[in-house]
Amino acid sequence: MILLLALASMRLVSAPVAGSAGEKNKGQGAVSGVQAEPAVPSSLSYLDAAILGLVEGATEYLPVSSTGHLLLAESILGLAHDPASKKAANAYAIVIQAGAILAVLGLYRTRVRQIFLGLLGRDGDGRRLAINLVIAFLPAVVAGLLLEDLIKGNLFGLWPVTAAWLVGGVLLLVLDRKIPHTHTGLALESFGWRHALGVGLMQCAALWPGVSRSLATIAGGLLMGAGMAAAVEFSFLLGLMTLGAATVYEALKNGNMIIAHFGFAGPLLGFFCAFVSAWISIKWMVGFLQRRGLALFGWYRIVLALVVGGYLLLVS
Repeated sequence: MILLLALASMRLVSAPVAGSAGEKNKGQGAVSGVQAEPAVPSSLSYLDAAILGLVEGATEYLPVSSTGHLLLAESILGLAHDPASKKAANAYAIVIQAGAILAVLGLYRTRVRQIFLGLLGRDGDGRRLAINLVIAFLPAVVAGLLLEDLIKGNLFGLWPVTAAWLVGGVLLLVLDRKIPHTHTGLALESFGWRHALGVGLMQCAALWPGVSRSLATIAGGLLMGAGMAAAVEFSFLLGLMTLGAATVYEALKNGNMIIAHFGFAGPLLGFFCAFVSAWISIKWMVGFLQRRGLALFGWYRIVLALVVGGYLLLVS
């Protein structure tokens, strides 16, 4: 929340001088800082692209919902001012996940190498892990394909996200008390197909924007008996498959629309910023969870839900 407020302040301060080509199309001038509504969808300024990339990377693997934070950022930046721009912005937010995916590939390259060796029949643990990841991956794929239109049509808004933030925050606080971070559970090598399926079914809850894929999968791992380190690592590795598939699907389906609205440079900048912020966020999160547990993220979600919900009530 602090990150969003700080970046939004940067955006507001620099908007008059750092406008994009699309902002110029709104009209060359602005009276008293108030700009006219655009007649056509605007392009993405470099500052907007950087903000969205930073928000995506910083929140993708934290149990706070990157989708929810991106929707909030888009609203603050005024990027979703009409249906066409909103659709393009939502697609853009999914595509720049590739930066966060690349960060996980770099940080967990040893485990990823083990998985590839397992697929080649040269590492038994790697093969078992690969099978478990596929099992955990499939439920969300099926549910996502069946419910895609329903979700995008009804749940990509600040009220549904705010409700998910609140419920997820309470869940994290309960889970932190029920299963302390000091709890010694199953190691990743001890996961069976039932454990993987349980995590995969939990991941389906994250199709509701604001729930957080990381929250659902980490909670699923803990509830299936994993220790904190194993639950977090399995969540990250599963994210490679889930986010990778979503990114490729969205790029193939809406790539032309994203380029038409935002060009090439903006998405590339967003990708880079997402990579850098995800790298930093992951390294911090892994150490923090093993030392302090999930409570901080629970309280953060609850406070954020109350702040955003209160604001929505005031402006409604």
